[in-house]
Amino acid sequence: MTTIKDVARAAGVSIATVSRVFNNVGPVDEETRRHVRQVASQMKYVPNALGRSLSIRRTDAIGLLLPDLFGEFFSEVLRGSDQTAQQSHYHLVVSSSHNNKEEIEAALAMMRGRVDGLIIMSPHLDAESLNENLPQSQPVVLLNCYVQSDGFDALNVDNFGGAYAMTKHLLSHGHERIAIIKGTERNFDAAERLRGYRLAMQEAGRTISPDFEIGGNFSESGGYDAAQKLIAIAPRPTAIFACNDSMAIGAMSALRDAGVQIPEEVALAGFDDVPIAPYLTPALTSVHVGIHNLGVKAIETVLHAVRNKNGHHKQQITLETTLSLRESCGCEQQHITNTYPDRGGDVQTATY
Repeated sequence: MTTIKDVARAAGVSIATVSRVFNNVGPVDEETRRHVRQVASQMKYVPNALGRSLSIRRTDAIGLLLPDLFGEFFSEVLRGSDQTAQQSHYHLVVSSSHNNKEEIEAALAMMRGRVDGLIIMSPHLDAESLNENLPQSQPVVLLNCYVQSDGFDALNVDNFGGAYAMTKHLLSHGHERIAIIKGTERNFDAAERLRGYRLAMQEAGRTISPDFEIGGNFSESGGYDAAQKLIAIAPRPTAIFACNDSMAIGAMSALRDAGVQIPEEVALAGFDDVPIAPYLTPALTSVHVGIHNLGVKAIETVLHAVRNKNGHHKQQITLETTLSLRESCGCEQQHITNTYPDRGGDVQTATY
């Protein structure tokens, strides 16, 4: 194997100069830089990544912890993250399928020292686990995590506002009986979407029946099973709001199998607005979340923290939503802003 000493000898420069060229630190004139890289290329020299990271105290890698990799939501987050990381000459290290606190803590320990910054999306996370498993100097960005601490950068989708706006829209179509297919238990996103649905129903004076709130665990099969239960109720709901598009797609299949017309007999809406939503039959109405941009913003935020050595003012950012209205709720396709009450009771307009 060609070493840094071999390259320095062949190029007629010092080992320190070769190191500065490949680490992009210190003064090296452009002619020398080109000469060293040309010699290194001819000798097929590959810098030692571990030695390089130790010498410059940088790995040029960002860690991304996700609860799953299956489905369009996570693939879009990954796509936005990876593209943005590459544009900044960083690599993305991805770990997924952490379904409990112990697995998350093991993943955090594995990432420690191997990445410059960390992006985490997990329903099984708390400030105590983060503080125990990561040094305070570690830049961390939380995605859709309910962590009661302002010591970390956090990006959250406006789950409450999006669900509130979609339920209000279904009510505007004259629906008296609107059911909801809930997400996973003890999940922050699911809880906020359920809260938005309930408030809109209460404000409209509609009775919220426990029979119309069915769990669906954010999966297509969960949505299918939930829809089967809902259409078996007499009288059945005239509209179904699924708390993500995967469940809405499952519900659409169940309604079709039962011969129930969408939207003539039952209107249907989802949440996330995944890329396939406009191409379904009928095209799926959904709360639009800029999923790709969520990944982009996460990388931009963690790189800002890396460049400031985690000494910056931490931000808690809410990414607002819009409604993508299509055939499944009885609308022609359009894209509108959401209007919903903020915590103070006033009305604000949310645009993405």
